[in-house]
Amino acid sequence: MLDGAHRRQAGIRRADRPGDLGWMVMAHGELYDQQFGWNTEFEALVAGIVAEYAAKDSPAAEDAWIVEVDGERAGCVMLAGGDEPGEAKLRVLLVTPAARGLGMGTRLVEEALAFARKAGYGRVTLWTTDNLVSARRIYQHFGFTLADEGPHQGFGHPLVGQTWSLDLGPGAAGG
Repeated sequence: MLDGAHRRQAGIRRADRPGDLGWMVMAHGELYDQQFGWNTEFEALVAGIVAEYAAKDSPAAEDAWIVEVDGERAGCVMLAGGDEPGEAKLRVLLVTPAARGLGMGTRLVEEALAFARKAGYGRVTLWTTDNLVSARRIYQHFGFTLADEGPHQGFGHPLVGQTWSLDLGPGAAGG
């Protein structure tokens, strides 16, 4: 169990163990229901993203990571190919409430962006909703800018969908 009684051991590893991908889906479904009352439509969206990632045969251009705190999964992120050549998508960023405040969300995005640069991507985009304030702060920290936003009816609620973008450019340093 994650508790504050001892110094917690936190780290990031590749999401390559049995159960990692299923945990991403389950954690998103449960956590977003608890925090925002989102329905299973959101969990189905995440399941589709994770399934698409799992089915790809180009592992050199995509990857996923898991945060572990005291040996338990406590967060995740994925970098997948984007809609345009040279573009990647940051997907399924999540840090569980018990692991928040350890800087793991920032470290996950840092890991994904380093991978994107190494893989030769020139731009990273992401889609989110405006109520995910903590995640937005992380994106802004790395230089993501709001590219588009508009009403989104989904997950059982009226929301504002947002697309954020980061131009990595040649030799971009980021963070």
